[in-house]
Amino acid sequence: MNDDLVALGARIDRTNELLQRMLAEVAKTPSTHAIFVDAGYLYAAAGRLIAGTEDRRAFDLDAEGMIEALIDKARTIFADSRLLRVYWYDGARRRIHTAEQQSIAELPDVKVRLGNLNANNQQKGVDSLIRSDLESLARHRAISDAALIGGDEDLVSAVEAAQGYGARVHLWGIEAPEGRNQAEPLLWEVDSQRTLELEFFKPYVTRRTAATYEATSATRPTREDVRFVGAQIAAKWLVARGRETLADLLPGHPYLPGSVDQDLLVEAEGLLQYSLRGQSDLRRALRDGFWEHLQGLY
Repeated sequence: MNDDLVALGARIDRTNELLQRMLAEVAKTPSTHAIFVDAGYLYAAAGRLIAGTEDRRAFDLDAEGMIEALIDKARTIFADSRLLRVYWYDGARRRIHTAEQQSIAELPDVKVRLGNLNANNQQKGVDSLIRSDLESLARHRAISDAALIGGDEDLVSAVEAAQGYGARVHLWGIEAPEGRNQAEPLLWEVDSQRTLELEFFKPYVTRRTAATYEATSATRPTREDVRFVGAQIAAKWLVARGRETLADLLPGHPYLPGSVDQDLLVEAEGLLQYSLRGQSDLRRALRDGFWEHLQGLY
């Protein structure tokens, strides 16, 4: 009898030891988040908020700047977590990338997923893509948190699927001028809700009638030209904003806070007299020059 108790105690101790090791490993594993953007909702809601219309032809959306701002927002909310990637869901005829969608797909840490676009310019199949990705990533423990930017009731099943595997889903909405632009059943299912307001989108949405630099009005600068301008702006900002302020940006490399990135873009366009909107290679060259100057000093 005593031998049996001793053996049982040994097994219990061994089990406890294994549980402690497992918990220690879990504690060392960093949390991971991903951002899921229903571009149809984003364009429609942001266009309505800023330009007063959902018609994409009536306004420009700086998707690259917007994505950087969303990454920055997620970084502040999920402070102890790392970004897996941004998933950008949009529609295209025959699922063939447009030039804009191609430039978005070339951005680092961004995955573009395309549904169909019918004759009425309505997206088809996007919700099922979101569900598939959310469920798969949650099932394989690739993410612990998902920031979902969308409003369609059809996304409820995607939320439930991810939650079923232990992921938390956080719904980010866009301020609506009147009423709501997200389905109530979707609001009920998510783990948390957040509304991004007018000021968040102002830097990234402009009416087509607004004065802008035309990309075709001047010779396209080279990447080295733009890189030099990025370094030039960094040097100027060091004097104007102070070394400590810019040194605070270094831990976020290679990302810049959305407001800083937008200031950099606007000032560079003024110096170059050339629009960098939608030109991801030149935007990256601009940031490269900016970062290289800072990192050379610190």
